[in-house]
Amino acid sequence: MHLGADARKREIYEGNPFLADERGGKKILSMKTAEDLRQLLYSIDRKGYPAYKGTKGSYRFGKYVLYIDHVQGDPFAAPSKLHVEVSGKTAGFPEQLYDKKHKRIALQDHLTRLFEEQARKYSFQAKGSGKSGILSVTRCGQEVLERSACALNPANGDIIVRFEAGFPANGRTINARELIKILFDFLPECVEKSLLYQNINSAKAQRVMELSEDQEFIRKELSKRELVAFVADGSVLPRESGISQRPMKGAVAFASPESMRVTMNLPYKGEISGMGIRKGITLIVGGGYHGKSTLLKALEMCVYPHIAGDGREYIVTDAAAVKIRAEDGRSIKHTDISMFINDLPNKKDTKAFYTEDASGSTSQAANVVEAMEAGASAFFIDEDTSATNFMVRDELMQRVIHRDMEPITPFIERMGAIYERFGISTVLVAGSSGAYFQVADKIVQMDRYVPRDITEAAKEAAAEYPGLSYPQDGTPAPEYARKPKKNPGVFHKGRIKIKTMGRDGVQLGHDTVDLRYVEQLADSEQLTCLGYILKLMEEDGFDGKKTVQEQIGSLLAQIEKKGFAAIVGKEVRNQGDIPGNLAMPRREEIFACMNRYRGLKL
Repeated sequence: MHLGADARKREIYEGNPFLADERGGKKILSMKTAEDLRQLLYSIDRKGYPAYKGTKGSYRFGKYVLYIDHVQGDPFAAPSKLHVEVSGKTAGFPEQLYDKKHKRIALQDHLTRLFEEQARKYSFQAKGSGKSGILSVTRCGQEVLERSACALNPANGDIIVRFEAGFPANGRTINARELIKILFDFLPECVEKSLLYQNINSAKAQRVMELSEDQEFIRKELSKRELVAFVADGSVLPRESGISQRPMKGAVAFASPESMRVTMNLPYKGEISGMGIRKGITLIVGGGYHGKSTLLKALEMCVYPHIAGDGREYIVTDAAAVKIRAEDGRSIKHTDISMFINDLPNKKDTKAFYTEDASGSTSQAANVVEAMEAGASAFFIDEDTSATNFMVRDELMQRVIHRDMEPITPFIERMGAIYERFGISTVLVAGSSGAYFQVADKIVQMDRYVPRDITEAAKEAAAEYPGLSYPQDGTPAPEYARKPKKNPGVFHKGRIKIKTMGRDGVQLGHDTVDLRYVEQLADSEQLTCLGYILKLMEEDGFDGKKTVQEQIGSLLAQIEKKGFAAIVGKEVRNQGDIPGNLAMPRREEIFACMNRYRGLKL
């Protein structure tokens, strides 16, 4: 039976539920076919490169819809932006693989990796000048992050994958036949082998779901058992090299001390044991190169789930734990650091401390207070990257330099009260000062990458030394009263330009936000996302009435509701308006980015 035009349009809509009007209701859209695209490409072959602009639009292929969202200006410019949409019915993924948020994120991550693996085979197989022939999608690291490259609609299983393609040319003359190879030969293979359940390794997809369930189970157990982190026996902590996050071959497998061993019965893996780091103050000590910092690095990065085979997939850390370090030269915007620094000789106000060039001690003090403002549950601190005068003053120094002469109250004198009053634990790596033995609840020695519980012996040794004296001010709570307002100077012709500088920072207008020392950012795509967030805040968020906490809280509520569309802002009219190179940062990194933004007006 021959379908009428309206019936054909309805069929297109029903196979592609992403199409909706701005009010959220259904509307029938005209859509060209794959054959229409092929004929269009033949018609512009050997024309000037700008003729490619006419391909922008949507095209119905057999099992998916292809959207050409943005066409590059010439073959040497950034590649064109495209996305494909596959209906849930066609994709066919069982609902049990994505019926919870953590499962959905894990499956999206898995599908992105599958699509990238296929795209890599075909990238540059089509020939031409400049970026001709590129076929690429986000390349994921060891962490499982929520990314805009792949989106799965939990209501119906519909899948979107956003990717790039270099439209081929000879010089600046269109080579349409090579683009036909990409769109009609290579791309269908990528979709078939990565986004259709019937064609992928279903057992592996099942294992991805099972691992995400086990990781989420451990995360919930942390709270129930009053733990900061869990490190499974058999985990591989060392990495391949300083530039590779893959596990080191032949590394010593982790084995928990008996006194710290915790056993859990996971939903899929079953019984698992490992070291439980309890809330409070945990000290990690040992000789150089014995694995202290390696353990801390694993803990700080396992606020994110990791993929199978990483070696750290069964290491789980409280999601709100924050790495703290000194950060000489950073800007500080009216932050209350008075719980650590007071009575400066220059009479500078430390309840609203401001500087464009912080010292080691003031930067670390600000980092602690800002993490508290962000809602941190634990601090991870490495003595090697800390300001010594901020961290500790030994008994002899206290005798020689009286407390009244020293404006800094060191962290060692506050860490106990920070836990008791604010519930924030500390995991500290130390190698030079034994003063921490007096305040630690648990002391772990790393011996050739093997942890040993030496709490009892260390406490006995510490008892022979004079005790620390503590301040008598009761550890005052910092005040969080900053209310940012819009900075007109960041706009240029009514717009704000953003640029990501790898893992180093983001540029907003002419202001650079230095994020090199925000060490729990795992991917440059998180920095790109932070750039969009700052841009959105300058455009719509900063009003001089709401505090930083209130503004970020409001943003996070919108992100929970709308996803990446809430971050990109009012420009989003369809799925093609969401860039494919965003990865969601944590709440803590959003605070960290805002606090390092030199253009922040208060």
